[in-house]
Amino acid sequence: MLRHLVPLALLFASVMPAHAQDPAPTDHDATLADFTFATGEKLPELKMHYTTLGTPQRDRAGHVTNAVMILHGTGGSGKQFLQPQFAGELFGPGQPLDTAKYYVILPDNIGHGGSSKPSDGMRMKFPRYDYADMVTAQHRLLTEKLEVKKLRLILGTSMGCMHAFVWGEAYPGFAERIAPFACLPVEIAGQNRMWRTLLIDAITADPAWQGGDYREPPTAGLRTATSLLLVAGANPYALQAQYPTRAAAEAYKDAAFARAFGRADANDMIYQFDSSRTYNPLPGLEKITVPVLWINSADDFINPPAYGIAETAVARMPQAKFILIPASPETKGHGTHTWAKFWKDDLAKLMAE
Repeated sequence: MLRHLVPLALLFASVMPAHAQDPAPTDHDATLADFTFATGEKLPELKMHYTTLGTPQRDRAGHVTNAVMILHGTGGSGKQFLQPQFAGELFGPGQPLDTAKYYVILPDNIGHGGSSKPSDGMRMKFPRYDYADMVTAQHRLLTEKLEVKKLRLILGTSMGCMHAFVWGEAYPGFAERIAPFACLPVEIAGQNRMWRTLLIDAITADPAWQGGDYREPPTAGLRTATSLLLVAGANPYALQAQYPTRAAAEAYKDAAFARAFGRADANDMIYQFDSSRTYNPLPGLEKITVPVLWINSADDFINPPAYGIAETAVARMPQAKFILIPASPETKGHGTHTWAKFWKDDLAKLMAE
């Protein structure tokens, strides 16, 4: 099935409902006025779409006291967390993020889902956002629109994992706990930057792209981009075990590609994968003093454990714990981050601190 090749939220399939529990997920839109990007570019209005579960509890000043924010990966949206392998393990009665107790906020980040993005009309004239801009928008959404001055938890997967590290340094203590899953707190360089720029180059090199003003999607470029995503998200252990012959592997590849291809706008993809270009929280890790549960998986092509980066970085955050999930035929490659069965007990311990 496709789940073994899902590298980033871009490739998630249909959205499933969360655990049967009232209130149901609710969609919202907020407008952030006069948004200024790190490049100096401005939008008079930036739309932020978000989904919520649970009911906000408020103090005497009207501020929400039980908010949890969960941040999606590159190409995804907040609704990816309504998948049963995530929501069904976390949001139900007695589970770590029981929505009878917590008010769960699932934003669509800039350039993604229902929030402002190039494909809304500006195409390549859309401001060239980065992770700092995305975190600023999240902060403004919380403080200006939702009356949240403190979060019980920020949990982020993949790109959201990196956003969690940015949050910890940009707004120390705003989140009482941080759970970054499937990333490293270092500049996007080496192989990680290479495959991202190869993906971008494939799109921009397609003559049909026409500088972003295409009449028809640049299919050749998007085919290469999708192929790179499938490889980047793969768990080789599971694939070898489940598709041990050439014929089986190729049949699976064809089916997985058919399900994944054609889901993204070309310009949106360029912006999404370029937005990591300024990310580098490594120099400021000591600013993160709240409890941190940082989890990666050993079968992650994007964040290989042999770099040794995590072991050094975790020691610089006084209340951080790093867990490496061993690779097995059951893990999901980079996508292990959204299969809560692998880490929900550790999250429960974090929430109990």
